[in-house]
Amino acid sequence: MKLKPINDRVVVEPAPAEEKTAGGIIIPDTAKEKPQKGKVIAVGPGKDDVKMTVKKGDTVLYGKYAGQELNYGGKDYLIMREDDILVILG
Repeated sequence: MKLKPINDRVVVEPAPAEEKTAGGIIIPDTAKEKPQKGKVIAVGPGKDDVKMTVKKGDTVLYGKYAGQELNYGGKDYLIMREDDILVILG
């Protein structure tokens, strides 16, 4: 991938939306919620001598309305500030 974020920006590939509930009920496309989990694809260098906490390959949770949507090479991504990331799943 040729995306290179600047400053404290992070490129995240959102996880696919859930297809069915834990009880086995299939969720129609119109009722699916935006995922709030994704994989970090690229990380900027940081800002004002503050190093980035997340790194490429991390799985993260982020706010529901976080980031700017981007379609690049036929795939959907989110570009967000590191501050929009709530937790790194490990």
